Amino acid sequence: MNDVGLGQLVPSGGIRVFIANRPPLPVYESLNQFEPMMAGDISHIGQETGNHWRKIFNVYAKLLHGLLVSREALADDLATWQQFRDHHLLQGNSQTALLFSAPVFSGVDKPPSKPNIKTNINIIMGKNYAAQLGFERVEGSELIELDRDFAICPRRNVIVCPYFDYRQLSNIKILKLIDLINQMWS
Repeated sequence: MNDVGLGQLVPSGGIRVFIANRPPLPVYESLNQFEPMMAGDISHIGQETGNHWRKIFNVYAKLLHGLLVSREALADDLATWQQFRDHHLLQGNSQTALLFSAPVFSGVDKPPSKPNIKTNINIIMGKNYAAQLGFERVEGSELIELDRDFAICPRRNVIVCPYFDYRQLSNIKILKLIDLINQMWS
């Protein structure tokens, strides 16, 4: 099965976010491969589809911008999360991906040791989607529930977090997600 989504798939060291839905535009509904976004695409999707997708991209940009700030790895021309969103997020050289296809983990399972910065982090957006994918939030599963908002599966470098929406993944929760990513990469 091919990965389907937007951004750049990198062999290691990237952030891969999995979402259960797609922008409701013909080009994205029929997408069957992986494609980088171009400058202006995010703005176009927001204008054509409304606030829902604008929030998703804004939260994703805030997350990644905050992650780069925390690692002191931010380019001067990306000083704000808005600049990051408009000039870098999900583009060809971004090392970020928004996947519409389900994660495939065969051959990716890791021993219980910690991943490092060269390991992809897989973020599943929403606990309902995680449950659809087989990540059950029950005792004894490989998914470790950290609190009512976050769970991790260290063996597969997965973090389950709230949906990328201001009310569900607030700025405080974005900071917690940044901490989780940094912990997985340390």
